[in-house]
This record gives sequence, C-alpha cells and structure tokens, in this order.
Amino acid sequence: MFARRHLLLIVGGGAAAFLGFGLWPKGAAPARASDIRAEDIVNIRVEKAARRLILLGRNGAILRNYEGIQLGDAPVGHKQFEGDERTPEGRYVIDFGNPASAYHLSLHISYPNAGDRAFAESQGRSPGGDIFIHGQPNALRIGRMPGDWTDGCIALSNEEIEELWSLVGDGTPIEIVN
Repeated sequence: MFARRHLLLIVGGGAAAFLGFGLWPKGAAPARASDIRAEDIVNIRVEKAARRLILLGRNGAILRNYEGIQLGDAPVGHKQFEGDERTPEGRYVIDFGNPASAYHLSLHISYPNAGDRAFAESQGRSPGGDIFIHGQPNALRIGRMPGDWTDGCIALSNEEIEELWSLVGDGTPIEIVN
C-alpha cells in the first residue's frame, strides 16, 4: 500500500514550484511529529451527529480523533441527490487527493457508489459527487468558517487536513454514519 505524497515543492527566492504527483512507499517521506504511522491506519470513521472523524487501527483501536468537523448545510440523513447539501452515509474509500483544490488540500471520497447512483436514477435525479474531506477555503486567510457550510463535504482545520493528508493513502476505507 502506498501513502499519498503529492506535493513536492522547491522553494527558492521566495517562490515555490509545484513539481507534480507521486506515490512513494509509506514511510519514505519525512514523518510528521506524530505517534501515528501511516501504515497503522486501517479505516476512517466519520460520526456526523458527534461531529467527529476517527482514524482507526487494527482491532478498532482509536489512533486519532478529530472533533468539530464541519459538514454540509443539511447534515442530517444520507446524501441522495446533487444539491441536497447532505454528507453521504455508508462505506466508501478515499480514492485520490487533490493538492490544488479551492480548499486547503482535499481527499476524495468515492461517493456515489452503484447503489447511490441506482437510487438517484430511479428518481430521475443525479446523485451528485465531488465529496471530499478538505480544509478551509483557500480564500480564508485565518481561522475556520462558522458552522456547517460545505455542500456535503467534510471540513477540518487546515492543520488537521495536513496531518490527515500525511497519514491516509489512496484506497483507505471510510465509513460515514449518522
């Protein structure tokens, strides 16, 4: 399994240049000052009602707990349709990261799955997509947006998403519950 190591920056003369994406073996990049290793992460669990994102290790051990996550403007219930501003519920995977998003780093959640698509189509609607775990808007210079403000994504502080980005690789399972 590989961890995400997308950003490689060269800084010189006050400028930073983006050199590209890369997948490096877990542990190949310098580790953050943390007691968690990327290879210890087995699953992500999001508890919407508790506003909590949990990194789980083997045997269900809680490795890290992020409190105060922010969700979509209509956080109760499973995302069913594009524009409903709900955060999905169910089992998905982190399938890629975007270091150049409109938010401070973002990890894509594999919503919609086949069941989500089938239900939306049976109603003549789109299930939506582009659901991410991300930081705060790049335009926000300091702090956090108040309350639930995303269109169905899961928002963390910029510091939290940086840590999560360093620990969670593509293919990591994520379970989102109410």
